[in-house]
Amino acid sequence: MSKLIRTTADVMFLFITVFGLYVVLHGHLTPGGGFQGGAVIATGFILLIVAYRLDDFLAWFKKSTFQSCETTGLVVFIGTALAAIPLGYLFFMNFLNGAEGLFGQAVSYGINPGVLNTAGTIPIMNIAVGIEVLGGLSIIILYMTSGIRSREEGE
Repeated sequence: MSKLIRTTADVMFLFITVFGLYVVLHGHLTPGGGFQGGAVIATGFILLIVAYRLDDFLAWFKKSTFQSCETTGLVVFIGTALAAIPLGYLFFMNFLNGAEGLFGQAVSYGINPGVLNTAGTIPIMNIAVGIEVLGGLSIIILYMTSGIRSREEGE
């Protein structure tokens, strides 16, 4: 691809990543969440694959990096769900809601002013799902593009 397309892809990647993080972090306040935000961020990586050659992309990001993202998201999600049990709550219970501290502020009645730390464990779950989806979709795209490349080389 041309230098113009690569430069545009580099700039757009930053905007796409920031927007994806916004969707993940505001998932409990607005439409969106971990899955949608992870898919948006993965789209940024797909844009880099299209703008650059696959070999260049794999020099920057290894497949094992995305596999680690997928594993990390899953472990954080299940770990947050299991963390409630030793504290005397049920599995997947929102044990941080109403407690003081990070993500524990009680929700006020009426219109929500958009305070990020009012959802308890839900933002943690959204972040975990976002990391999981980012890793999973990126791995799928990498395997699909690797298959196209190997098919072209075989012909």
